[in-house]
Amino acid sequence: MAWSGIAPDLDGLTVLAGEDAYGRWHHTLTHGACAAVMVALAAAWIARHRVRVFWLSLIAFHLHLVCDLLGSGREWGIRYLYPFHDYEITSSIGWSLASWQNVSITAFALMLCVVLALRLERTFVEACLPRSVDRAVVSALIARFGRLSARRVKSSPASRPPSP
Repeated sequence: MAWSGIAPDLDGLTVLAGEDAYGRWHHTLTHGACAAVMVALAAAWIARHRVRVFWLSLIAFHLHLVCDLLGSGREWGIRYLYPFHDYEITSSIGWSLASWQNVSITAFALMLCVVLALRLERTFVEACLPRSVDRAVVSALIARFGRLSARRVKSSPASRPPSP
């Protein structure tokens, strides 16, 4: 499902065809309803819990679109109905890409990733690399910041000290 949240930026690969192609096609090819449904269907197809993954993938995809509308600048819209219609959705309350808002959100998200890695002893690295690499990342984070284990050992009544 996490891949569904970054899938809209596949159209960013148009930068390989030049700056003009990127300016024309980024926020167009994979930032719309058709791409959202295709990504959610693909995620559901490979998932164990297909219905749940389908809906969560749609949510992750659309969260990306909302973040793009808010954090990519007011002048850069999204062609949500492409290829059926060229109408562009824009936001009047957005901010530029190099803004303090985006820097703050990024810093918060990175801190959250570190805290979750320390608590759960796993990271997003496991989604694309072998488990051994994920363990190495977690070990490095624990060595730097310490352990925040979410695993609590429940004591049984037999292991508790007697009351006075």
